[in-house]
Amino acid sequence: MRALRIILVIVVVLGGLFVLADRLLVGFAEDKAADQLRSSEGLDKAPDVSINGFPFLTQVVSGELDDVEVGIDGLNASQDGESVRIDELKAKMSGVEFSSDYSSATAAEATGSARISYDELLKAAKVKPVEIAPGVTAQVVGLSDGGDGKIKVTVEGTVLGQKIPAEVLSSADVTDGNTVRVHADALPKLGAVPIADKKMREITDFQQKIDELPTGIDLDKVKAQKDGVSITVKGSGVKLAG
Repeated sequence: MRALRIILVIVVVLGGLFVLADRLLVGFAEDKAADQLRSSEGLDKAPDVSINGFPFLTQVVSGELDDVEVGIDGLNASQDGESVRIDELKAKMSGVEFSSDYSSATAAEATGSARISYDELLKAAKVKPVEIAPGVTAQVVGLSDGGDGKIKVTVEGTVLGQKIPAEVLSSADVTDGNTVRVHADALPKLGAVPIADKKMREITDFQQKIDELPTGIDLDKVKAQKDGVSITVKGSGVKLAG
């Protein structure tokens, strides 16, 4: 019996050491992947990288990780020289193949989400007065939650020196896999002044291109929420590092 107890103790100790070594190695791999992703994507700080699944060592031997999660806070997109901040980009990746020195990694599939605040999205709109008819100018002065997945676009018109406020509910969608488009459901009226639809849409309708996402990630769907627009992302052959 004493021999059996000794064997059991040895097994428990070895098992603990294996788990400890496994967790140390996975921590090293997460840090390495985060550093590579920060370098390859030009991020201000290293993202959060979590390698899920146990044991990690058997996944290393196979050369493929089953489940990797990446979180990036503060990714910048630019359009016409204007920088727009993307908050809370989160991606869940599966089938991640990596090199032996962790210098490169590619995920077979990825899904996730991102968020852009209304203040940031406003940078893509016409926030300076634009002439839309003789003696009439208009500009977008605010974006907010319009309910039911709509964006409320607040427009301020100036007709012969008199300011006229107007609001319109707009839909948001994704085009070309990398652009958020805001399109008015119906056009606002600025008093009794007749304004061509095309000229008014130059104010109410706008888009923001987002082309700084990790290679292989595309925008999928967009929905207006209380604190901004929520965007789902998806991709294949996604570059995690390298």
